Amino acid sequence: MNNSLKKLSEQYKHKLVDASQLKKNIGERPRKKTVIMCHGVFDVVHPGHLRHLLYAKSKADILVASLTADAHIKKGIYRPHVPEEMRALNLAAFEIVDYVLIDQEPTPLKNISELQPDFYAKGYEYVEEGMPEKTEEEAEIIEKYGGKIIFTPGDIVYSSSALIELETPAINVEKLLALMEQESVSFNDLRATLKKFDNFTIHIVGDTIVDSYTQTAMIGGQTKTPTMSVLYEGKKDYVGGAGIVAKHLVAAGAKVVFSTVLGDDDLKDFVLNDLRENEIDCHAMIDPTRPTTNKNAIVSSGYRLLKIDTLDNNSIDDSVLKGLTDKIKNTKSDAVIFSDFRHGIFNRRTIEPLVDSIDKKCFKAADSQVASRWGNITEFKDFNLITPNEREARFALADQDSGVKPLAQDLYDAAGCKLLILKLGVRGVLTCRSKEHGLDDVFVVDSFVENLVDAVGAGDALLAYSTLTMLASDSAAMSTIIGSIAAACLCEKDGNIPITPAQVLDKIDKIEKHANFG
Repeated sequence: MNNSLKKLSEQYKHKLVDASQLKKNIGERPRKKTVIMCHGVFDVVHPGHLRHLLYAKSKADILVASLTADAHIKKGIYRPHVPEEMRALNLAAFEIVDYVLIDQEPTPLKNISELQPDFYAKGYEYVEEGMPEKTEEEAEIIEKYGGKIIFTPGDIVYSSSALIELETPAINVEKLLALMEQESVSFNDLRATLKKFDNFTIHIVGDTIVDSYTQTAMIGGQTKTPTMSVLYEGKKDYVGGAGIVAKHLVAAGAKVVFSTVLGDDDLKDFVLNDLRENEIDCHAMIDPTRPTTNKNAIVSSGYRLLKIDTLDNNSIDDSVLKGLTDKIKNTKSDAVIFSDFRHGIFNRRTIEPLVDSIDKKCFKAADSQVASRWGNITEFKDFNLITPNEREARFALADQDSGVKPLAQDLYDAAGCKLLILKLGVRGVLTCRSKEHGLDDVFVVDSFVENLVDAVGAGDALLAYSTLTMLASDSAAMSTIIGSIAAACLCEKDGNIPITPAQVLDKIDKIEKHANFG
């Protein structure tokens, strides 16, 4: 964090107090100095909030701003957008606010009863059309000890939710700096961690996919049938699926052993040659009964018109399974990554023997994608790291409705993992790192994509870089940050291509420059 900015934030932190300290500071009733309390989420502090606070301050000597803790915000599945510590500091920066309290209870009733403010301020909207039930409960407690509830003028009414719906707050750097300060992580720590990746050997096991892009030009349509007509311009093949995860790991500096299953066809030779050129030690089980998985996108003027898949999703047979389990048992590595696309290697019959083949001391990571198949990330029990996206998490738990934080916590418990990085697309990632689910055990890192070109494969880059960072640092925060930055780098490139530490370092430099105001 910029030193001058850090000093400025420290200037206001003394206003942040817990309920017991606040009670000592303001004293018991009756007081020489009157106290008024305001309570809310304050996700985005807007002019309506400021008028509310100004009016409240005019009615008493001491203004206490109480805000709802992250754990109790249920207004939307992605709320709050601003973490509680940052929301508290935003309020503390106002000169009119004397104390800021993060309420750890679902409602302010307990703190009202304990602190007994002389006045309790509510917005006019809470009484305009009759007092809501929750406000009546607050009023009952206040009147019982002799306090008074005050409703601030309603001539200007703003809604945080309405403002957020217009545009999500762009505070990705500020949230990152808050996390880094909390975890005692510096930008130099991130840079130093990237230099340690060449110390590790990773064994990746998973489905190879050849991603093809067939470029065409639109000619027109037939007059007799609604058939689109395009002119073939060329075709480009890329090694994808678990293969691109292997290429990310090598590009990052690690030594890689790759175990996979291929068909006996021309694409097999393309895959093996490509991996050999990238210095990947590939051990491919060749199954002549199935094709090498190929997904061919027909593209015109940048738009994907159609995707043609050539694949066999049936389970691998016992001889192929034995070949994979033997390879896992006999390969010395620092980590094993299961990259599961549900194209034959991983299923209910095979997962248990594959997992049992991993050395108990080995770091275990898994990603189970369900773009076109029915994978379930919770089948990889007790792994050190799992990196599903929100859709995969909801599928695994049959949960369409929960907010992302309780969703992530439930998935963490169901999978029994040590670290969960839940991918949220353009919203970034949410990390869980403890079954206690304490305030510091769940955090969000927003996306750092500046110019989105192609998001396909961003999760593969995250999986590779997050795994290596955990091996190098054992830091969930740094693993999330570096993995997210690698994913952002990939999103700014055309095609699913390996990300290098130099690209990640360049992005880190840009973020630090932004943090230090250029």
